Amino acid sequence: MLDDRKLSVLRAIVEDFVRTHEPVGSKALVERHSLGVSPATIRNDMAALEEEGFIAQPHTSAGRIPTDKGYRLFVDRLSQVKPLSPAERRAIEKFLSGAVDLDDVMRRSVRLLAQITRQVALVQYPSLTSSALRHVEVVSLSEHRLLLVLIADSGRIEQRIVEVPTALSEDDLARLRTLVNESVDGEPLASLSERVTDLPERFDEAARPAVSIVLAALLETVVERHEERIVMGGTANLARYVDGFDSLEPVLEALEEQMVLMRLLGAAGADSVSVTIGHENLVASMSSTSVISTGYGPNQGTVARIGVVGPTHMDYPSTMASVRAVARYLGQLLRNE
Repeated sequence: MLDDRKLSVLRAIVEDFVRTHEPVGSKALVERHSLGVSPATIRNDMAALEEEGFIAQPHTSAGRIPTDKGYRLFVDRLSQVKPLSPAERRAIEKFLSGAVDLDDVMRRSVRLLAQITRQVALVQYPSLTSSALRHVEVVSLSEHRLLLVLIADSGRIEQRIVEVPTALSEDDLARLRTLVNESVDGEPLASLSERVTDLPERFDEAARPAVSIVLAALLETVVERHEERIVMGGTANLARYVDGFDSLEPVLEALEEQMVLMRLLGAAGADSVSVTIGHENLVASMSSTSVISTGYGPNQGTVARIGVVGPTHMDYPSTMASVRAVARYLGQLLRNE
């Protein structure tokens, strides 16, 4: 376990390297930080930090740089995440509040997060399986074609064309809409199946096959579909840090895969900010990056995730604060939809 002084030296090395992207020497630490000890003591502390794997010397006679282990300790020992200024919070709220629909919210969120963090921003669309249905609409398009529309409390809308063997009368359609909405209103989608199972029995025998097909389409859309969209922005920001990667090509290739993006975002909850550093990433080609993510959703729930990807020498306190702030405003927007 490192003592407080060595932790202060490590913190100073991380902060200087993040700011300058240059190896940090003992002389620079003495000049830039009030550590209260002699240069000789700092050199001894740096030697101890290097021996324990928290910092490394990239070249002979060069200064030191933090390792993944050093960044991890730095992040774990953050006493608090740097709060955003009132002006920054107002700017986020104003930018996001101008959105006209869920797609616009997603586009604005990823653009905003990429701009304020100067990293690659990732925003996952609200998951249907983590939401509750607000309304279901069934509309007749023709004698054997119906339009099924699902509106979730997260603002997500799904539409599906359903082919039925026999036409449903307007009365049957109205009754089906009423019964389905009474069954699903505000309830978690995970338990939808058991709530609509008996509904066909409440119709005349001739209408039951069509009603069953509509309900099967509803369940398939909600329960069985695992399509989870992620919007990405700010990829060009990686060019700012090209010297921080062994090779940028595998990172860019990995970011093109939706499943990779889902794995990177992990399973962070709405009340916690997750930080994955370097070789902690489950995706081998992303071992030179760090990922900061959190969940978002209405009423402190989690319906999706949001985060950023960047080099390991990112500004962790500021980036963590930005990710958390945008996630909170996203949750507020969904609550007010």
